[in-house]
Amino acid sequence: MSANLRRPAALAVWVLLASGLTTSTGCALVPKHNLDLCQSKNCELAQQNRSLEAEVENLRASCRQREDQLRQTESELALLEERSGLDRNQLANYRRERGHLHAQVDSLVRGRAGVLPAAHARMVELAAKYPALQFDPETGLGKLDTDILFDSGRADLKSGAEEELATLVRLLRSPEAEDLRVMVVGHTDDRRIVDPAARDAFPTNWHLSANRAVAVVNRLGQLGLEPGRIGQASFGGYQPVAPNAGPSDRQKNRRVEIFVMVPDTPVVGWTETIPSVYRR
Repeated sequence: MSANLRRPAALAVWVLLASGLTTSTGCALVPKHNLDLCQSKNCELAQQNRSLEAEVENLRASCRQREDQLRQTESELALLEERSGLDRNQLANYRRERGHLHAQVDSLVRGRAGVLPAAHARMVELAAKYPALQFDPETGLGKLDTDILFDSGRADLKSGAEEELATLVRLLRSPEAEDLRVMVVGHTDDRRIVDPAARDAFPTNWHLSANRAVAVVNRLGQLGLEPGRIGQASFGGYQPVAPNAGPSDRQKNRRVEIFVMVPDTPVVGWTETIPSVYRR
């Protein structure tokens, strides 16, 4: 079995009760609801961790058995090669099969384990401290529950977005969140850009959604978030959250979404998170 096959990290979540917790606005008690939520998630994640450890141990045992079989086969082939001049290509094929087995087992273990339980626990704690961050344990993704909204045909940030982005950056620069990553995703409504000046700047909604994402990325960088922790995507008007039936719905779709991810979350184009597709 490959030495690189990792056991899931042991889960430990301690909820600290003190007279007050420092936030960006002052001192306030953590609401009991948030503490209860964190404790409940802790128990749930502990159970998940125990189940994952059992699955990984079964996988290890299966891999050891297969490795023993492959070693025996290799020994037999080597002996046959010495005695009868067996084609070396056949032996090479068996060795490649062994390499493929290791890759399959590694992939299966990663797929079963998903995001490390310890990372899940840390995200649960952050969500308890920062209620605007909604965390999904199944995917390991967190999302700001309030999108950054834009005026029609515009890509400049409104004044109200400044405080929200500054709060997010303070959270992401804290010790418990310093390795988390951010994906900024731009959108538009389904309307064609009508204003001539806006159309000169943004020929299509693809351009407009990308520039909205760029505006948020630039501001995050100006507020102190390291560029290497930020990704950007855009979808034009093709991923609405409202039906574009009226002005209020279209306003909801003229948005930038901000996602927060643990380091192991696979992201298309982010080479460190999907190294297998970049193997040569």
